Amino acid sequence: MQSPKKEDQNLRSFFNHLIIEKGLSKNTIDAYEADLNSFIKWINNNKITNYLEVKEIDINKYISYLFHSKLKSSSVNRKLSSLKSFYLFLVKKNYIDSSPVSEIISPKQEKYLPASMSETDVEKLLNSPVISNDIERRDKAMIEMLYATGMRISELVDLKITNLDLNRSVVKVMGKGSKERLIPFGEAASEALSNYLKFRKKSASREVFISNRGKKITRVAFWQRIKIYLRRENLKNSISPHTLRHAFATHLLNRGADLRSVQLLLGHSDLSTTQIYTHIAKHRLGDVLKKHHPRG
Repeated sequence: MQSPKKEDQNLRSFFNHLIIEKGLSKNTIDAYEADLNSFIKWINNNKITNYLEVKEIDINKYISYLFHSKLKSSSVNRKLSSLKSFYLFLVKKNYIDSSPVSEIISPKQEKYLPASMSETDVEKLLNSPVISNDIERRDKAMIEMLYATGMRISELVDLKITNLDLNRSVVKVMGKGSKERLIPFGEAASEALSNYLKFRKKSASREVFISNRGKKITRVAFWQRIKIYLRRENLKNSISPHTLRHAFATHLLNRGADLRSVQLLLGHSDLSTTQIYTHIAKHRLGDVLKKHHPRG
């Protein structure tokens, strides 16, 4: 049995492996860390000596505990994926002989469609900020860029001044796994961005979007700003900054864009990840037929 100090070293080695060898983003590594901390807390509460002593039966009990805690199967699967990666790492480093998670079958995941917005609702949200106000001018540029590019919110707040090419209306985005992609954006987003940059406070921050204090705006802070406009326009509270990414993909497909192009714009490594949006597009088209067709 290894000491707690050694166990902490194993965790640190695993996170370094994710950063250096896997090239995962800080947000992804934070998710791994949260998953493993939750698991270790459960181990301690169930009087298991340490994670090196865990057996397959313990993993099954943990999965049962997660479902009793009302977690969705998608969340359970993510936590299970984190454990599989961690224990595989421990096996490769010869800290344990075999993984207690290797034979565990992932729970069947519910099929769901990501929340999206109608083009009318997006238009209301885009027009809500008052551009004579400094903060709302910034918010307007951020919302326009989210909808114009389909960026993840983390990609937007991490966006650097040097990543912008306003002359060509193109932005360079650093996505998951440190993969870069170039995304063009339209006239409305370009105008909102240029207007914001013209009045942007002088700051040592390299990020495009900054707070009143001249620091990079956080995801949480921007989400709080979005809520203001949702209330102002009487839009659904279930809408989030990420919903604009879904709307970006759905509206492109509704208007005839091909799936491969949307995949590249979103930065999905697997086409199957993008295909979820085709179901939304088909659903929308079905609604149109029912509403407008004479025999609908």
